Amino acid sequence: MKLLKVIVLATVFLAVSCKASKYTDLDNGLYADIETNKGAILVKLYQGDTPLTVANFVSLAEGTNPNVSDSLKGRKFYDGLKFHRVLKNFMIQGGGMTEDMQQKPTKATIENEAKNGLKNNKYSVAMARTTAPHSASSQFFINVADNQLLDFPGQDGWGYCVFGEVVAGQDVVGKIQSVETLNLGSHADVPASPIIITKAFLQD
Repeated sequence: MKLLKVIVLATVFLAVSCKASKYTDLDNGLYADIETNKGAILVKLYQGDTPLTVANFVSLAEGTNPNVSDSLKGRKFYDGLKFHRVLKNFMIQGGGMTEDMQQKPTKATIENEAKNGLKNNKYSVAMARTTAPHSASSQFFINVADNQLLDFPGQDGWGYCVFGEVVAGQDVVGKIQSVETLNLGSHADVPASPIIITKAFLQD
C-alpha cells in the first residue's frame, strides 16, 4: 500500500490540467498518446475515477514505475511493445508483449478499480487481467464494441477496470481491429503483421 501511495502521489504531480499540443479542441485533463505503426491513438485518462490504475499506466509509460525488473527501471515500458491480441468487433489488447511475443515482466499487480461507474463501451480503455480479479499489471485493451459483460460486477463479481477513453485516433483503432490474425505458438488472435507501439507518452 505504501508503494501504491508513492505512485499515486507521483501521478498527482504529473496530472496537471493540460491541452495536448498537437491536438485541438480538447478539454483540460490528462492525456496519453499511444503512437503505433498504424497511426496515433489519443487516450483521455480518468485519474479521478481510477487513481491507482492511471498512476500505474502513467509511471510505466514514463519509465518511473518501481515494479519492474532492474534492467527496465528508468526505461519507458510500453515503447516497442505491440498489440498482440486482436478480436474483431470485441477488443484489441497490448502493453505486455514484445515483437517476438516475449512477455515483458513486471513485479507487482494493482487493485481492480472496476467499481467506478465507468463502462466498457466502444473506445473505452481498460486493464487486461487473468481470471484473478486483482491480477492486472501492464496490459490494457481498447474496446471496439460496447462490451457490457465486462462491466462491474461482470461474471466474476469484479469486471474489468475502465481507466480511459480514446478521444482521437478511432480510425487507427478500426484499422488495428480489422487486421488479419493467426495462431502463434500458444497465442491465438495475433496480428499477422506486428502492430508496434512505437511510443507511449503523456501529452503536455
